[in-house]
Amino acid sequence: MSKEQSNTNLPEGSYSKNKAKNAKKTTFRLYKDLMGQKWKLMLTLLGVAVSSLLGILYPLLLAQAIDLIADGIHTTVSTQTDFIININTMGAIMLALVFIFFIRGIFGYMQQYVLASVAQNVSLTMRKRISEKLNKLPLHYYDTHKKGDILSRVTSDLEKVANTLQDGVSQLLSSLVGIIGALVVMFMISPFLSLIVLGTVFLSLVITVMFSKKTQLYHAENQKALGAMNAHIEEAFTGNMVIKAFNMQSDVIQETDSLNENLCNMERKAQFITYVINPIIQFMNNLGYVVIAIGGAILVLSGGISIGYIQAFLQYINKVSESVTTFAYVSNSLQGAIAAAERVYQIQDELEEVPDKHTENILSVVKGDIRFEDVRFGYQDDEILMDKINIDVKAGSKIAIVGPTGAGKTTLVNLLMRFYELHSGKITIDGIDIKDMSRNELHSIIGMVLQDTWLFSGTIAENIAYGKKNASVEEIKQAAEAARIDHFIRTLPHGYQTILDDEVSSISVGQKQLITIARAILANPAILILDEATSSVDTRTEIEIQKAMATLMKNRTSFIIAHRLSTIRDADHILVMDKGNIIEQGTHRELITENGFYADLYTSQFSSQIA
Repeated sequence: MSKEQSNTNLPEGSYSKNKAKNAKKTTFRLYKDLMGQKWKLMLTLLGVAVSSLLGILYPLLLAQAIDLIADGIHTTVSTQTDFIININTMGAIMLALVFIFFIRGIFGYMQQYVLASVAQNVSLTMRKRISEKLNKLPLHYYDTHKKGDILSRVTSDLEKVANTLQDGVSQLLSSLVGIIGALVVMFMISPFLSLIVLGTVFLSLVITVMFSKKTQLYHAENQKALGAMNAHIEEAFTGNMVIKAFNMQSDVIQETDSLNENLCNMERKAQFITYVINPIIQFMNNLGYVVIAIGGAILVLSGGISIGYIQAFLQYINKVSESVTTFAYVSNSLQGAIAAAERVYQIQDELEEVPDKHTENILSVVKGDIRFEDVRFGYQDDEILMDKINIDVKAGSKIAIVGPTGAGKTTLVNLLMRFYELHSGKITIDGIDIKDMSRNELHSIIGMVLQDTWLFSGTIAENIAYGKKNASVEEIKQAAEAARIDHFIRTLPHGYQTILDDEVSSISVGQKQLITIARAILANPAILILDEATSSVDTRTEIEIQKAMATLMKNRTSFIIAHRLSTIRDADHILVMDKGNIIEQGTHRELITENGFYADLYTSQFSSQIA
């Protein structure tokens, strides 16, 4: 069974509803991340407390000012004298109000500034952690998850967490302090009227809790839809040429429209359930406001409360109403951040590569003797691909691996690189089990040249020196000469300083392949893996690459994966694979004489070339 086939049984970028519902665990983990900034959070709490408490205090000062004016009017009417206000008292109240507004503004700015720092630091910490995690995940994880979905988790989801924390936490804390503080003062003014307000607040909070359960689910589905959309876009961009070549534009557009529509529907549901709470709560609060206004007017007329304090009471009702509405909106918006954070934490919870037993180098001198002893492996525990694989490779040998597509050729060398862990058996280099070696040491002694050339955005010199960053200019040029690419590089306007990016179209596939060979030559590995390194080039370029590879393979243990059997006739040993097993092995002459599977492959290729 091929790797591609086994992957179809596994979820790609899966995000189950059951996991999405585990909001408590995710909230606790997010809380722990926030506690890494506890001193800044305490400063934020101080800012919220001072700002909110000052916001509760100023209506009382306004009440005193209104009562002062009302008393003056009452005195004027009853004594038929001129209207007089105590300027000193009124002035003191006005100065106190100005001072409160000024201090409140300063602390409000402080809490927003500090909380923005907290949110960005938490985001940075999570991003670093995910970056480290992605480097520790086994190759199997990337085989079973779409790149676009992974990218969505480490970008869009993390950004959503940071933005919500930055804006939402402050509003949530302020609304909580506002509700509690306003209710305390309201009970001091009029317990009877406060009980009416408390009833509306209780009903509003019940509604908020009821809607929160659905909000979290819809936000989780929305983030899942966003990940699927990003994965599709990434695939469409990377495969743009193939899509056009096969006239599949309409199918891609149709699938994009479908994913867009699904994303739109999920977003609509998430936003609807978030915003529908506000008008419901406002409606209930307005009913309570009417009852309080009527009851307050009766109390004022009966002398049970002053007009100044009834207006303060009405202001506190507005504050409670706004705080409850804000609390409901923010708490539901936080569900989206929790759903996004959960997608990020899912990556953190993935199983990492088996830790290295040793960090120091074990092999001081590498000869290149390699043995596979009873190797057993499968991409899934219940579906074994390879069983009892035994290979003995002498140092300096050139080993060719051939077979049909899906036979397990690339998997075999990936096991040597320890990209996958064996189910049983062992692989040794110079008698040392590769499990006992650190991955850094293992990868430093093995060089790979793959069919798909990977060149990053940078100069040609930087790309050649990728495996040896301290390489000198002369070493880079020598490697390029050995790879037969030096002459072409010098013909470029900027030579070795030519920047490679998407806009550079003057470099062919074969030339890119030669650059990767130069990279491998410069790294100077003791063991070499060539995986279909000439399958994408023309015959003339293939000859140049073969010459470069001959230089590269000199005095090195080499594994060559090739479909063109004519290129590996001079191999010291040929392994013929089919369905994960080695079915034949020997030299080219021996395998042809056996007249078996290899002979049939070779004859069919030779016949097709003659035809």
